[in-house]
Amino acid sequence: MKIAALIALLSVMPLACQSVAGRIVHKDPAKYRAAKSVHGGPGELAYMSMLDDHALTANLFFFHRGVIKPKSGIGHHYHHRMEEMFVIFDNEAQFTIDGRTSLLKGPAGAPCKMGHSHAIYNHTDKPTEWMNIAITDRKGKYDAFDLADGRLGVALDPVPVFVTLKMDRKLLRPEKAMNGGAGTALQRRALPPEVFSTNWAYVDHVVLPAQASIGAHRHRGVEEVYYVVSGAGAALVNGQRAALRKDDVLPVKFNEVHSIEAGGSGELELLVFGITLQRGILDTEDVR
Repeated sequence: MKIAALIALLSVMPLACQSVAGRIVHKDPAKYRAAKSVHGGPGELAYMSMLDDHALTANLFFFHRGVIKPKSGIGHHYHHRMEEMFVIFDNEAQFTIDGRTSLLKGPAGAPCKMGHSHAIYNHTDKPTEWMNIAITDRKGKYDAFDLADGRLGVALDPVPVFVTLKMDRKLLRPEKAMNGGAGTALQRRALPPEVFSTNWAYVDHVVLPAQASIGAHRHRGVEEVYYVVSGAGAALVNGQRAALRKDDVLPVKFNEVHSIEAGGSGELELLVFGITLQRGILDTEDVR
């Protein structure tokens, strides 16, 4: 089946959750589960799965949110059929990519390309708010190869020799009427398609001032996951409206007409993760 025909078919398939409010997942520490010695790492982390491989048609495998406890981390390991990214929202942590380690201060992250290795260690005496996203090269297929290396006491490079996700607001640029929306958004493509080897397309960092919005639009070849970093607002997907708040996750499927707006009293900060059905397909169609 040609890719265009497949996308058209997928666009009319029923959603796992018919209501937009029903598909938004809220971070809930009461649902966290403890995991010790993850990939041979030291200590313990706690997390919940916010989205799994059924959340999108594209190859999202999981979207985890949790906390890395003090003196704890995820050991050095490879993924040969998937790409994964660790993100921290506060504190700081030691990130390793391909055996090279640097200190990153939150909010920040680092993607690990398919076929490469990575780890993370919270060396501090405070818990670190953490997120983990994985995209596979085949739907539902996971792999990992542990190196039995907790990355304790390793030398640190003062400047990372790997790609990082920078969430510095000073890097954002104004965009008036984003996708035909109201007001002026602050936005940046933090990680472009060239960073990835799988169908992971991009990561965007967006800040909507009070009453500003991303206008109604759709993607025929891209699905998106919106993560609320801070603030509150609302999403409108296929005519259904639902409230958004800090640490919410909203998946948006192919061809769904969607818009996002900040509340009337404060800004809304977002990370937007794009995943394609076929590598190289990037599209946006404004709907006005």
